[in-house]
Amino acid sequence: MRVTKEKLKDLIKTKLQKAGLKEEHAEIAADVLVFADERGIHSHGAMRVEYYAERIAKGGINTNPDFKFEKTGPCSAVFHGDGGNGHAAAKLAMAEAINMAKENGVAIVGVRDISHSGAISYFTHQAAEADLIGFSVCQSDPMVVPFGGAEPYYGTNPIAFAAPSNDGRKITLDMATTVQAWGKILHARSKNESIPDTWAVDEKGEPTTDPLKVSALLPISGPKGYGLGMMVDVLSGILLGLPFGNKVSSMYENLSEYRKLGQLHIVINPAFFTGLMNFKQNISNTMEDLNQIKPATGFSKVLYPGQNNDVVIAEYKEKGIEIVDDIYEYLISDTIHNNQYDHKNPFAE
Repeated sequence: MRVTKEKLKDLIKTKLQKAGLKEEHAEIAADVLVFADERGIHSHGAMRVEYYAERIAKGGINTNPDFKFEKTGPCSAVFHGDGGNGHAAAKLAMAEAINMAKENGVAIVGVRDISHSGAISYFTHQAAEADLIGFSVCQSDPMVVPFGGAEPYYGTNPIAFAAPSNDGRKITLDMATTVQAWGKILHARSKNESIPDTWAVDEKGEPTTDPLKVSALLPISGPKGYGLGMMVDVLSGILLGLPFGNKVSSMYENLSEYRKLGQLHIVINPAFFTGLMNFKQNISNTMEDLNQIKPATGFSKVLYPGQNNDVVIAEYKEKGIEIVDDIYEYLISDTIHNNQYDHKNPFAE
């Protein structure tokens, strides 16, 4: 099923409002989800709506939060999310960070007590749109075995980065600290597809290709991904006085309770370091240099980080965004949720 970007956003916004989310927060959440879908990152797009709707309807997301922005220094602040929608809180917090970085050169803003905030590259793109460098990390629920371990401790704990060029393009990074994000497992389930045996393990700790048998995910590059996951947990959990490690609440457990997740935005103003135009020109130069690198066997071209997203956006703009038929049927239905997510096992079908 293919739909226009505008129609998909309207369907998502309407469904989230029906679940109980206020219009301005539903608008932001829908924008973040469509941002993912139009880049082909379907694991963080419309397929998440039913989960969000169920948590909203059951009271696990505060639909009338008292958002507060607390400056703690000239370049530091905490945004208090009050259990509210993570997409809205993270976007508003990034807007504050952008203002601080424009004035002072650097901003570090912690976002406390929020729900899941989706594809976090959305927020680093905010910074890049303002001619700034954006960096963001956030917690997720424990589903990753540490290197050498046999049970989960950290979450997929993503990292995102974006910087502007001199022609509107952005060089970007958005990665889980696991071989793949949990959303990729969900996407494989929704399409009845197998997964590579390097993504996850079953309950015995053995590699599996069946997304329904996944018991835990694997860190990317063994000890390196394990270390990155630790770093993210410290910056977005311990630093903000929030639950950390295996104490982070589950995405699919106790849907009537607020999650209290943390996220950290770091924004850097190039004008305070090398000069904005010089910086943007050299980002463009980097992009062109990478495109000119001799490709390896099996590759037609070296792409700069984020370039493939631009290709997908162009395709979907012409043909419409592709979403699974079942997800589309849910979006146009009167159903809010099917009670399929409120269980004790985040890996259950």
